[in-house]
Amino acid sequence: MKNVKLGIPKGSLQEATISLFGKAGYAIRPAERSYYPSIDDPEIECMLVRAQEMPHYVERGVLDFGITGRDWVVECGAKVVEAAELIYAKQGMRPVKWVLAVPSGSKVKSVKDLEGATIATEAVNLTADYLKKNKVKAQVEFSWGATEAKPPALCDAIVELTETGSSLRANRLRVIDTILESTTRVIVNRDSWKVAWKRRKIENIVLLLQGALAAYSRVGVKMNVRHKDLDTVLGILPALKNPTISTLSDEKWVAVETIIEESTVRDLIPELRRVGAQGIVEYPLNKII
Repeated sequence: MKNVKLGIPKGSLQEATISLFGKAGYAIRPAERSYYPSIDDPEIECMLVRAQEMPHYVERGVLDFGITGRDWVVECGAKVVEAAELIYAKQGMRPVKWVLAVPSGSKVKSVKDLEGATIATEAVNLTADYLKKNKVKAQVEFSWGATEAKPPALCDAIVELTETGSSLRANRLRVIDTILESTTRVIVNRDSWKVAWKRRKIENIVLLLQGALAAYSRVGVKMNVRHKDLDTVLGILPALKNPTISTLSDEKWVAVETIIEESTVRDLIPELRRVGAQGIVEYPLNKII
């Protein structure tokens, strides 16, 4: 049977990725002590791989495609096809940043002040390229973890990945520059991308993943509205495009259905009710294509 090999990022992105695939219609179930989760699609074979290593395995063809950050593609210098950008992270739907940070009490104000300093990071190549671009010579040390705890005793500065900045603040660190802003990507092996059935399969999966992401912050709303109140209701009703309006058995009424941002619902529903809408129903969405 034909199948494609998919890399799921093990670690901080794992739970969010499996949840996204679930919304897209693919049930992925990690097995205890196994790096090969099951998936309810016989044409897909899954493997858990650290995001940092994903570009290497996709480039070599061990995996046909995988989910990883743009930052790790840059760090590895991997030659892969970036088939799609998926803006989600461990804690929310936002990009993440690699930042240069120093202790709060440090006199360092810019990267130029780090000449001859020691910088700890997991992204060694990314940091070295940044220093070269800024014509600064400093020692870059690979960090195996707990990087935020290393300055000032073990290094002068760090280059670290942050989503909210809370961990940096908790460790009394101050950001002095952003080196790279990164989002999650679907990367594909170049040879696999040339195989028509594999490309079609991957493109179909990407379409559903993007549809699931588009639905994350939105809900569907439908209601019944009298003809005489319709213009007023439509005037306050946001929509992706125009709301769907359908006739009812009672000619004095119509059904109105639309998709809106979930954050607006709590304010919008009472207002809709006040201008005459009835039978208002809010429902969750899995995908918007």
